[in-house]
Amino acid sequence: MSSSLATVAYIGATILFILSLGGLSNQTTALRGNLYGMVGMTLAVLATVFGPQVTAAGLPWIIGAMVLGGGIGLYAARTVQMTQMPELVALMHSMVGLAAMLVGFATYIDPTASAGFEGAAKTIHELEIYIGIFIGAVTFAGSVIAFGKLSGRVSGNPVLLPGRHWLNLAGLLVVIYFGGVFMQAHDVQAGMLPVIVMTIVALLFGVHMVMAIGGADMPVVVSMLNSYSGWAAAATGFMLSNDLLIVVGALVGSSGAILSYIMCNAMNRSFISVIAGGFGTTSTPKPAAGGAAQPAGEVTPVTALETAELLREAKSVIIVPGYGMAVAQAQHTVFEITKFLREKGVNVRFGIHPVAGRMPGHMNVLLAEAKVPYDIVFEMDELNEDFPDTDVTMVIGANDIVNPSAQDDPSSPIAGMPVLEVWKAKTSIVMKRSMASGYAGVDNPLFYKDNNRMLFGDAKKMLDEVLTALKA
Repeated sequence: MSSSLATVAYIGATILFILSLGGLSNQTTALRGNLYGMVGMTLAVLATVFGPQVTAAGLPWIIGAMVLGGGIGLYAARTVQMTQMPELVALMHSMVGLAAMLVGFATYIDPTASAGFEGAAKTIHELEIYIGIFIGAVTFAGSVIAFGKLSGRVSGNPVLLPGRHWLNLAGLLVVIYFGGVFMQAHDVQAGMLPVIVMTIVALLFGVHMVMAIGGADMPVVVSMLNSYSGWAAAATGFMLSNDLLIVVGALVGSSGAILSYIMCNAMNRSFISVIAGGFGTTSTPKPAAGGAAQPAGEVTPVTALETAELLREAKSVIIVPGYGMAVAQAQHTVFEITKFLREKGVNVRFGIHPVAGRMPGHMNVLLAEAKVPYDIVFEMDELNEDFPDTDVTMVIGANDIVNPSAQDDPSSPIAGMPVLEVWKAKTSIVMKRSMASGYAGVDNPLFYKDNNRMLFGDAKKMLDEVLTALKA
């Protein structure tokens, strides 16, 4: 393939990637957006593999790597459960970071990669390598820790070291100092020590940064790492002089940054406060003088049969899914209940909080998999005014996103966070395994309200019983 033909293919792939992002912004066009992305990536890979920069001797190695990587990806796609998607996404981000690191080292060591660079061009090229390795190392280490937290292998509690901000500042100063040493190195051997030291510091920084972030902020972390992986890809593009990688990396990096900003707004928190570490303990906080008010009262349990009766008599129902629905894999039963109620003339809708689940759009993906119609799935802002006119709200495995403390208790860790106001409905039903607090570790006064009912048990099992009772 000639250089001009490869450039045309890259331009076509870039257009397809932009169309893909545009399609993914809406549920009804998401499938088409995914298709655009797959076609664009196929075109980009083919243009690269058969382009002028790949020699005939290297082609078998590249094809072998593609077959191996494609096989692993296909296996993961077939075996990974929908509940494991957040950790899979984090793992994929780590691969992008690792690739940026390896490409940076390979580019620096390979004498032919720097051939033709002299003077200022050589300085800029070496700076690209140094920054690219740094971004890749932070992304790789941070994503691995995020994978551990999301999969339960690492505690969701924030690890806050004494003087951690000073440690981060010290690490940044070390990176800058060795960056100067690296730029003044006269040969590869002299430059390897500073770049290795920088890589180790960057890896430690990535681990420390994500370890300090609480479990309740993990959706923002996943979005943030998505942005980092984009900038890592862009840095790789600069190192390889590949325009497509630069453009695609910038698209992913900027869109991930915008999404992180939107999600921070949805939690009424600044991006800096998330990075600095926030709430996220996994146990209920102990009462403390001057601390957040502790809920008081008794909960009212309800059976599956009683829940079915409430749903049967309702004219308007809003369902709020959370991570508990994902863990129980109850989305298909939820759809069956929704289908039954709608056939009886009940107005059933779904309310989705921007940070529900463990990654952006987690609940939307699960509902789409279960064939829930897109036109009855609404964002929080579209539904909050409708709760007072709703007969029954069902909260399935959600906690922090329906916590009244966010509005009523200024001393609460989640004070000011926009939440779904499910308690304003005539009756609210919360499905939980136990009275344990949510991922943010904040107790929920909703459980003790007079119009609230608690349906305890595994969400899938209890919803199956509710569906059986409805049909009976």
